Amino acid sequence: MKIYSTRHGQTDYNKQEIILGTTDLPLNETGRAQALELAENVEKLGDVDIIIASPMKRAQTTAKAVAERCGLDIVTDERLREWDYGEFEGKSRFTDGFAENKTEFGVRMGRNGESLMQLAHRVYSVLDDIRRDYSGKNVLVVCHGGVCRVIETYFHDMTVKEFSGWFMDNCQIIEYQI
Repeated sequence: MKIYSTRHGQTDYNKQEIILGTTDLPLNETGRAQALELAENVEKLGDVDIIIASPMKRAQTTAKAVAERCGLDIVTDERLREWDYGEFEGKSRFTDGFAENKTEFGVRMGRNGESLMQLAHRVYSVLDDIRRDYSGKNVLVVCHGGVCRVIETYFHDMTVKEFSGWFMDNCQIIEYQI
């Protein structure tokens, strides 16, 4: 079994370095082109059996581009939605305290958002369910940067420094062998 992880295509907030969590923005023109390129790359892999995607517009549009090109079904899982960044939502990525808050595992992001512990709980639970429910299949998970960072910790140990510096490009694919 393989689990492939990918981040949705670019949005205007991504392009402008604005923190994007729970705001449900669509892909921009670049993001739609990235989703089509991702679809081509998944087709070249030739071994994806099903897509499991976040319910957010940017992830759904990305997943649909792959599904249409590759003839795959999409299962939507609410647990793959992006991290709730609380009061940081809609602010610059360089806002004071944002980078530090990402490494305070038991502290809610932006005071009223979601802690990393809460995010990890829901992401780990969906990965456990994928391993159980789709054993023997190869799954493409279409989600978000914060979620992809947590997926990486599910498969590989990371120090706090590694965690805070880890980044995934839009529509990049990472393969995890089970």
